[in-house]
Order: sequence, then structure tokens, then C-alpha cells
Amino acid sequence: MWNRIQTAVELIYPPRCLGCGDLVTSDFGLCGPCWRDTPFIGGTICESCGTPLPGDTDGHRIECDDCMTTPRPWKDGRAALLYTGRARRMILALKHGDRPELARPSALWMAQAGEDLLRQGMLIAPVPLHWSRLVKRRYNQSALLAQHLGRETGLAVCPDLLIRTQRTPVLDGKTTTERAETLSQAIAPHPKRRHRMAARDVLLVDDVMTSGATLAACARACLDAGANHIFVLTLARVAKDA
Repeated sequence: MWNRIQTAVELIYPPRCLGCGDLVTSDFGLCGPCWRDTPFIGGTICESCGTPLPGDTDGHRIECDDCMTTPRPWKDGRAALLYTGRARRMILALKHGDRPELARPSALWMAQAGEDLLRQGMLIAPVPLHWSRLVKRRYNQSALLAQHLGRETGLAVCPDLLIRTQRTPVLDGKTTTERAETLSQAIAPHPKRRHRMAARDVLLVDDVMTSGATLAACARACLDAGANHIFVLTLARVAKDA
């Protein structure tokens, strides 16, 4: 009976590519051309933020220029995609285009990219939105990613582990220093949730990492609340050569 129902649903609503809308063989997938055009990160990467780097690994820790210039308050970081081309369009659709269904396949890509970050007993937490932006947008795309990532990995998720205490201005166009100053007092542990991260590894989840200022503010809030090690996992990374 279930197979018949599923077949009927597929006939009425056939699976379509997340990128272009063409028919595909399974739900939440990409067609061949869109898969080839999606800039998945692979090969040698910065171990702090996940941006791709030239050359081969040599057994030593490798970091990009940004992470060497601005040491991160987290242990390791990864990203699934470069924030350019088709990936950028999909992320903007998730964030502003009312396409929450994109979070499920995106979380699968993130789980694959961040496989070596995962630890037993780790707590997953999204970068928070200020309540006024949440009302306007109706959902926090980072929280959706975190929830699907939790289902994919089996790790616990706390969607409101952190809160935005201030509504900060849009950070586009600001320097790294300006971003850090703007966010310095804007993120804090939720007073009723902070006990959940005490002496525990925390995986911070966000859609895009640009300068890393927001993730740094979140990481410091977690460390100040007694968390053990902080790791970051983003759907995409803005790279200088992108």
C-alpha cells in the first residue's frame, strides 16, 4: 500500500532538480549539469575554515592567509561549497527565497564535508538570528541546517543555545575589524541553555562564512560559558579567488 501511495505521489509531483527544476531520478537531488556546476570543496583545504588551497598536504596543519592573520577562537572548521555561481544562488534561495526544502540536501553535503569534525557527545548549535529578523524571515536558515545535520549525524541539536542580544546592521562591505567590533557584544548564551555546553564540544553551524567574525563571536560566547572545544561547519565559504 505504501509503495502504491509513493508511486502516486511521484506521478503527481515528480522529483525535480534543486538547481534548475528539471526532472531527476530522486528527491532532493541535482541533475548532471547542475552537479557539475556546483562548486563543491575538495582536495587541500585550510583546516581552520575549510577554504580550498593549492598544493598537497604534507602532514602538518595547513591554514589560509586569513586564518593565519586572524587566529580563530575555534579548533577546526569546514565548508561544503564555495560561495559562488550556482551555490550562491541556492544559498540565497534558502536564505531569502522561501526555499527551506534546500536545507535537507545541504545538510547532507555539510555532514560529508565535516565528517572529521564530529565527536561523540558533541552538541550542534546554529548561529542565531535577532528576533526581529526571525519574525521578518519566518525561519533561521542556519537552524534548519543544524536540525537536518543533527538528523543526519545523530548528534544532539540545541537551536537556541545562543541568542542575539542586539540587532546588528548588515555586515556587507565592512572590514574584518569593523565586523568584529559590531558583533563584540551582540551574541550571548541563552541563560536557560548554557548548562548544556559545559565541558562539551560544540559544533557551530552557519550558511556562509565570510570574514568569520560572526562565528568568532559565537565561539567566544560558548567558550565563556564553559564549552570544551568549538568547531565550525558552514554550507559555503567565501574565498578571495571566488
